[in-house]
Amino acid sequence: MDDQILRNRSVVRDFTTTTLAAIPTVYGRLTYVASLRDLSSGKYEHAGLSAVYSAQALQEALECCHYEIFKRILETPLAEQAEDLQQCLAAMAGPLPATIAHWRTMESYRVLPPSNAPDYLRELFFSNLRALLEILEGQCSTAHSAG
Repeated sequence: MDDQILRNRSVVRDFTTTTLAAIPTVYGRLTYVASLRDLSSGKYEHAGLSAVYSAQALQEALECCHYEIFKRILETPLAEQAEDLQQCLAAMAGPLPATIAHWRTMESYRVLPPSNAPDYLRELFFSNLRALLEILEGQCSTAHSAG
């Protein structure tokens, strides 16, 4: 993974400084990078970067960024993850309780891990996310009933 970063340093730097830096939450960055990946082919698509960089450099760089963001989330304490996730979900369209409920029932978060993540890390991520969504849902219903 580190070799890919060195080989594609300019793509990674361009992507992180112009695109990812504008996204305030780590979960938001993960969601964004995952949205660049075509689910049927696994290939990443980014119109701006593909106009400047080769397809292979773009694939390697975005795959690497995706994995690094995913890894960063797993290394973050759950309390911080909960706060970050809440900010990310609150920024999405619709009321926060409905967004949380949708994520829980539809499990739309299953597309977030990079395809090169080991199964055990994917399962840890899913387990953590299910717990975080349950906690956030509880906080929303407590805040709603207190209000």
